[in-house]
Amino acid sequence: MKKITVNLGKESYSIVIGYDIFRFLPRYLKSLHLPREIFIITNNRVQKYYAKKLNQSLKQGGFSTKFYLTIDSEKAKSINNAARIAENLAFYAKQKKITVLALGGGVIGDLAGFIASIYKRGVPLVQVPTTFLAQIDSSIGGKTAIDLRIAKNLVGTFYQPKLVFCDLSVLETLDKRQLRAGLSEAMKYAAIKDEGLFNFLEQNYHSVFSRDRQTLEHLVYACAKIKAEIVELDEKEEKGLRTILNFGHTIGHAIEAAGNYNRYNHGEAIALGMLAASRMSENLGLLSASACQRISTLVAGLGLPLEVSGIREEDVLRAYRLDKKFIGRLNRFVLLKGIGKAVVLKNIPEKIIYNAVKELFIS
Repeated sequence: MKKITVNLGKESYSIVIGYDIFRFLPRYLKSLHLPREIFIITNNRVQKYYAKKLNQSLKQGGFSTKFYLTIDSEKAKSINNAARIAENLAFYAKQKKITVLALGGGVIGDLAGFIASIYKRGVPLVQVPTTFLAQIDSSIGGKTAIDLRIAKNLVGTFYQPKLVFCDLSVLETLDKRQLRAGLSEAMKYAAIKDEGLFNFLEQNYHSVFSRDRQTLEHLVYACAKIKAEIVELDEKEEKGLRTILNFGHTIGHAIEAAGNYNRYNHGEAIALGMLAASRMSENLGLLSASACQRISTLVAGLGLPLEVSGIREEDVLRAYRLDKKFIGRLNRFVLLKGIGKAVVLKNIPEKIIYNAVKELFIS
């Protein structure tokens, strides 16, 4: 079992990583003196695999549990659904002190985090991520969000969890598409911050699909550590340092929105976004052609999409302009000046953006 500390003063917390560690969760919750009433937000798919084991562990540790099941879709992150869950939370909690626990992937983590941050102006939150992507990325850092019809994650808060608890044994139930989604985010971390990790991915990604425990543990730990270090430097994205975590996300989120959040999953859309950002970097003279090719080759090797189908180019171009990282009318993109070297640039010429998006639609 490994532990990473996210050092944020009074808001500091641990990321615990290991195999078959659900039984140790009550010990960590008790050490944090969290309320014994646990309101668990999850969905039917996750409940089928993990709820019984988690519930048994918490009950044996002296905790009371209440499960709330929401839909297994990005559509769970709607204002109406968040309000509905908050009403159920209020009915269950009444006058009791409560802990909210997110059991699921990125959607559940975003949603549960948002509800924990607004209910009674904030109650303790515990993240128990059950997807590869959530374990290495979305459960860490305190970003919570729900969606509006016009764009993803436009309503949200910064709200740090009390604990992120990653039992890697849950990854053995994931299908290859979900593993690829996580590998996409792992590739993002390597591309922005760690060429050594990029080399590791190039040489070892096949081992992820065979669920090699050593490889998975190395990737989850390495990516979580990078994110923790970046969050420590710029918790609320006020200094611009945390922005590099959005590499591939501007065009990626636009692709998700243009596909109505069901054409591509998050990891697939981000892979396409990274391809676009890499080509923009090359066309601006920041990134060598060989480095850009390495990124394309790894995306292909991971089995992630290299081109967009089933959605319209004009919808992607319209959606990217709603990106919340933009400042006024100035666009802002995370680009690369080398593998492991990210840079944030403003006011990229529209033609550069247009051409990079257009390339994604050329078959």
